[in-house]
Amino acid sequence: MDLKPALETNRQRPTASPVASHGKPESDGFSWLQPLALAFLTFNSGAALYRSRSDPWGVAFVVTSYVDLLSLFWCLRRFESTHEGSPGRGILKMAVWSLSTLLTAMFSYRVAAMMPLPVAVVVWAMAGLTIAAGFYAFFIYKEKTNPIDVPNPSKV
Repeated sequence: MDLKPALETNRQRPTASPVASHGKPESDGFSWLQPLALAFLTFNSGAALYRSRSDPWGVAFVVTSYVDLLSLFWCLRRFESTHEGSPGRGILKMAVWSLSTLLTAMFSYRVAAMMPLPVAVVVWAMAGLTIAAGFYAFFIYKEKTNPIDVPNPSKV
């Protein structure tokens, strides 16, 4: 009596523990880090608004940065919680890249405006490289699949 084929068919593949899509174990506990970070961002944005109340462009910059950051955090949270093949994942990728590009360009503009020309050129070059690298990482680069992770259809 040959038991080897029966043993191979009864073999179970290892299952992963329940993990959220962002790589951390799921928990029902409440984390104070996110609300504290949001409160810190809101407080600092309010203080910046107060300081720039006489400058309409400064107020617009603070408000736009605040809304952009909140939108970016929201899109990142949604992106991390979507499954790999989800149709909305591509839209969220584009939103995350667009929001981060806007934020990079806005801060580069503010910093470059205060710097001498050679330093401003460096600031804009770094911003351009950051935006291009983000585009490459999000839309062009594809991770190679590990042959161990991919099941072989001829052996299944």
